[in-house]
Amino acid sequence: MAVTITDVARAAGVSPSTVSRALTVPEKVGASTRERVLRVAEHLGYQPNRAARALITGRTGSLGLLLPDLANPFFPRLVRAIQHHAHRADQRVLMMDTDEDPAVEPALVRSLTEQVDGLILCSPRMRPHDLREAAALGPTVLVNRTAPDVPAVVFDDLGGMRQIVEHLAGLGHARIGFAGGPRLSWSNGQRLRGLREASAEFGVQLTELGHFPPSFDGGHVAVEAVLLSEATAVVTFNDLVAVGLCHALAERRVRIPDEISVVGIDDIDVAGMVQPALTTLALRIESAGRAAVELALELLAGGVARPAPQVRIPGDLVVRGTTAPPGPRPTPSE
Repeated sequence: MAVTITDVARAAGVSPSTVSRALTVPEKVGASTRERVLRVAEHLGYQPNRAARALITGRTGSLGLLLPDLANPFFPRLVRAIQHHAHRADQRVLMMDTDEDPAVEPALVRSLTEQVDGLILCSPRMRPHDLREAAALGPTVLVNRTAPDVPAVVFDDLGGMRQIVEHLAGLGHARIGFAGGPRLSWSNGQRLRGLREASAEFGVQLTELGHFPPSFDGGHVAVEAVLLSEATAVVTFNDLVAVGLCHALAERRVRIPDEISVVGIDDIDVAGMVQPALTTLALRIESAGRAAVELALELLAGGVARPAPQVRIPGDLVVRGTTAPPGPRPTPSE
């Protein structure tokens, strides 16, 4: 039988109302009494009823999480990190997937806001005006996106792109291509900016090959632009695009990295499983998930200072088998 608030009160020698206050508004209970109640509750294994707690505190004990594409292996890792740290803080996570459709994001945010205490929006694609309106609905933390006056966790795309270009330039590549992601993706814009700056710094010519779906199929779509370019190395929006591109190049008998080098971003599990294994920028997803939850909890406690903080998470270049010094360029007909 489940332990009730009455059981805790009897064991602690206080009234049920005192137990309730100790658990929901601890500042209204004396320190010694509060500590005794909490100690007894933990010893008995008491689990407060969330619905009842919500009626008392006005809090649901839940965080809302909005994602663009749960099928992308990058996001399940982020979800696990966020859930882990939220659960440690006794918070549930309610999740919604937009399926890469920016048009549905505002409506899903409104729906989530009605059910949770705060929001974590991961890589939202919505336009700035819609994003400001969404953030105004309640405590909001952004991941992989920034907006004025909204706390955010961002990956250091500028520093990461510099690592990639430095590596490729060091191998002798003078022409690098970028197979970009969605046009509305904030991180795509940051990565392109970082590549432009690093290419200028290292004296490398950058060819912007276009915007492609952030998926395995997107890599197949990009192959024609890659072969028509003069690039001897290609940086892709993410690892899925990189793996798709490598697959498409292999179908055309283009040897990687002998004839062209490929670099991805994310370091998803499959990056180390393909042959040759993918050189990629590893993003510290666990750190990003922890930082997002910590910011959300600070917001709920009223402790986030102004201007809104931005936590920047560095990346680490992992050199594997898809990069090498430039060799003879394949022709589009090969």
